Amino acid sequence: MKNNPVSDMTNLFLAGDSTVASCPKHEAPMAGWGQVFQSFFTDQVKVHNFAKGGASTNTFMEQGYLDTILHFIQPDDYLFIQFGHNDQKSFGTDPFTTYQSNLTKYVNGAREKGAIPVLVTSVQRRAFDEQGKIQSSLGDYPIAMIQLAEKLDVPLINLWEKTKTLYETLGPEGSKQLFTWFAPNENPNYPDGVQDNTHFCEHGAREVGKLVLEGIQELDLPIKSFIKQ
Repeated sequence: MKNNPVSDMTNLFLAGDSTVASCPKHEAPMAGWGQVFQSFFTDQVKVHNFAKGGASTNTFMEQGYLDTILHFIQPDDYLFIQFGHNDQKSFGTDPFTTYQSNLTKYVNGAREKGAIPVLVTSVQRRAFDEQGKIQSSLGDYPIAMIQLAEKLDVPLINLWEKTKTLYETLGPEGSKQLFTWFAPNENPNYPDGVQDNTHFCEHGAREVGKLVLEGIQELDLPIKSFIKQ
């Protein structure tokens, strides 16, 4: 039972980068999967999407977002943690040292509040080889997270693997429907056209959100009982 004097609602906090974040209207229909995630749950779950475009594990903490989440998170709430894309950048982290130590702070912070941390590996970028297979562009970050999840005994949703399967199933052409891909003059927000192999459109965000739900059910997390049928 929720130890919450205000309500018995379960809060689900999201920490992540632009592939999770809610995008501003002028970028529509670009969307992270966190933007559409509330729609999958009954009103007994409240999704709080703190994910930010450009965020890495370190900048998210430096800008105070983790502190804010940990201030509000309650026992039996959830913290889903998905970083990696921007940890690769010059301002980011090293996979097996600073990245893992930062993720550990998220995990321990949630656990100290009685909440449930869930690690989520980064989504793949849409990068096909000549055989129609996805080439990972994420370096050692997914493996580093998987190893840390085992070490800390944290539930893990492997979006790295799940999105690889999704993209390859749709193929090089069909997978474009998941992303922000428009010809010139096809969309008013992108008059010059756009070919973005990282950021989803709303359809893609929903399809990736379904993969996160699949992971919740595979892990048998209690929050699964609030997924809409």
